[in-house]
Amino acid sequence: MADEKSRVSGESPREAKGPLLPTSTADAAVAEKAQASKPAFHPALYVVVWISLSSSVILFNKWILDSLDFRYPVILTTYHLSFATVATQLMARYTSLLDGRKSVKMTGRVYLRAIVPIGVFFSLSLICGNLTYLYLSVSFIQMIKATTPVAVLLSSWAMGIAPVNLKQLANVSAIVIGVVIASFGEIRFVWIGFLYQIGGVVFEAIRLNLVQALLSSAEYKMDPLVSLYYFAPICAAMNGVVALIWEVPRVSLDQVYNVGLVIFFLNGLCAFLLNVSVVFLIGKTSAVVMTLCGVLKDVLLVLASMAIWHAPVSGLQAFGYTIALSGMIYYKLGASAIKSYAGEAGRTWAEFGSNNPALRKVVTIGGAVLIIFILFGGLAPAYAPDYDPSQYISNAAGKLGVSS
Repeated sequence: MADEKSRVSGESPREAKGPLLPTSTADAAVAEKAQASKPAFHPALYVVVWISLSSSVILFNKWILDSLDFRYPVILTTYHLSFATVATQLMARYTSLLDGRKSVKMTGRVYLRAIVPIGVFFSLSLICGNLTYLYLSVSFIQMIKATTPVAVLLSSWAMGIAPVNLKQLANVSAIVIGVVIASFGEIRFVWIGFLYQIGGVVFEAIRLNLVQALLSSAEYKMDPLVSLYYFAPICAAMNGVVALIWEVPRVSLDQVYNVGLVIFFLNGLCAFLLNVSVVFLIGKTSAVVMTLCGVLKDVLLVLASMAIWHAPVSGLQAFGYTIALSGMIYYKLGASAIKSYAGEAGRTWAEFGSNNPALRKVVTIGGAVLIIFILFGGLAPAYAPDYDPSQYISNAAGKLGVSS
């Protein structure tokens, strides 16, 4: 009997098609407890929360640095990381969300040789990324960020982490072409801001490759929140040194009070909650869902930038960004996966139409109206920024002998 159990346990486990039946009363109690402990929230809620927080952090930072004229991005980044350091330390002591760190074999040697270099590049990417908000629009920043997969691929080759693969390079070429077209179409192009953003993308790509190399070993498997627990202190220290040399001598208390301590607190809280939401999103969805959510978030940020700051987006720029996003989706998912999901989406849409024909018509008409509004409403100022209808009204009134 023992041999039989041993032989069976050595076989490859089969995927369960339904709930497993308990074999004893104790098993039944455990199964019932596990069933009762399942969260009642739909995975879509985690997606919405992550997109909302991710977009809010970017727009919040842009508002503080640009609209409120607090032009000290390194100080703001240092504050975010200090907030995260304090928050993760408290969570480690009073909650179970950071219990994953207990399985990580972290030593002083590992911290100095692995965590510190990752923290340095993380810090550099944050500094460059926030400096960009002083010069470029949120919409153009998001377009440049689409090149991150290309930078990750090239840096992995340069660092010897992955072998050179020209087929992969051809797959990401559409992203580069799209971003180049979008850059040519950018109306408010500023070289220094563009270079800062490219630097941020490069530093972020190196950081991601270092993290991948670190996590390739099972003993260093960490979720994003545990990673933040280890990375935040070194990043806060490094950014603090840069801020002390570069920005602190120029900042005044009046500028801090102009933003408001409550606004700073909410900004830091929003940035930290974003890291918490990532943990839940990864646990409740898949990598495919995260990829598509990231694309959706980027598009929404472009639209939000146009609506809030009236950032002009030319037709050429929109065309280039569409190419870049399409290339990014193709690179991350692959042709077969895209065909599979497209077919599944088509079947779901057809089923939805047969069950709710009236609602399907409303959604179709609403989507068409939204696209028309975006093309002719959001992009029109970029096509004709100097158009003033008052002169035509005055001329017509003069011909009719009516005073306007």
